[in-house]
Amino acid sequence: MGIDILIEDSRWQSVSLQDLVDLAGDATLAHLGIDPLETEISVLACDDIRIATLNTEFRGKPRPTNVLSWPSQDRSAKQAGAKPARPIDMTDMELGDIALSYDTCKREAEEMGLAFEDHITHLTIHGILHLLGYDHIRDLDATLMEGLETSILGKLGVADPYRDDEAG
Repeated sequence: MGIDILIEDSRWQSVSLQDLVDLAGDATLAHLGIDPLETEISVLACDDIRIATLNTEFRGKPRPTNVLSWPSQDRSAKQAGAKPARPIDMTDMELGDIALSYDTCKREAEEMGLAFEDHITHLTIHGILHLLGYDHIRDLDATLMEGLETSILGKLGVADPYRDDEAG
C-alpha cells in the first residue's frame, strides 16, 4: 500500500506510525479483498488545534476529533446496511486522505484503558473504511462498519473496542 504520512506534531514520533498504518491498512484491504499494493492513502498526523480547524472547515464542527477522512470518491451505499461500491479498477485506487489527532487519540486511549498503538490501529482501520464508503450515521451502516472493524482488529490481536467488558 502506498502511504504518504505527513507528521505535523513531533509527539507522533513516540510511536511507529508508519508500521501501525501499514499494518492496519494491509489488514483492512486484505479483509475486503482489495490488493493493498495497488492503493494509495495519505495520512496527516497532527494535533487537536489542526484537526479542530479541519473539522470546522470540512464538517462545520468547531472542535477536535480523533480521526477525519476525505475519500477520493463517494463510494457510499444508497441502502442502509448495504456494502459500499468497491474500487473499480487501477484508476480508482487512490482512496483518499486521513487525519489523526495525537491529543484526542492519546486522551481517548487513556480514558478507555487502551494501548495507544491499539487505539491508533483501530482509528486507522476506521478511517480507511470511511475512505471505502463505510459509515456509521445510519444504524444498519454502523452495525456493518463496527462489525468489520471488530473482525479486522481481532485478526490483529486487538480487543473489540465496542465491547463493554463490565457488561459481559
